[in-house]
Amino acid sequence: MILHQALTRCRTLVVEGPDGLDRRPLLAELARRHFMIRPLHGHLHHVDPTQPYRELLSAPGRLAVDGGLVHELVYGPLRRGRSRVTWIQALDFAEAVAEREGALLHLTGGTDDTEAVRAYERVLRTLAQHVPVITLDAGEPARAAHDPARAIGQLGLYVRLLPLA
Repeated sequence: MILHQALTRCRTLVVEGPDGLDRRPLLAELARRHFMIRPLHGHLHHVDPTQPYRELLSAPGRLAVDGGLVHELVYGPLRRGRSRVTWIQALDFAEAVAEREGALLHLTGGTDDTEAVRAYERVLRTLAQHVPVITLDAGEPARAAHDPARAIGQLGLYVRLLPLA
């Protein structure tokens, strides 16, 4: 699956990527395509960090979630030595997104935090075994991976091949 397919076929898209990347162009485009945008930045529930995600995924309609769970899998260990999200919870979340006809949109580019970049790649490589993952470079002109000549100019993103395992 590539970006334009995800925009037409998916009911659920979860936007993930390192801190400091500008998500606004992507989120604006998703809103124009009738996705309900739900940001989930901030503190995770202390007992059940997946609770807000389960509630969101149970709602009807097209949904775009602005990150959080994968962010915790990456930055929890980097900042606090451990994640508040277990791998079982993360895999359950990935499967729930896939069951809701969804995909993870992995934003890359424009960050100097190589530890976080590598951690995102590892985490998303694992999650890609349970849910489609589409990698978007926020610093390059947008192009569809199946047709490099076709630009998706509104997004300002470069679509790379899907890294499925």
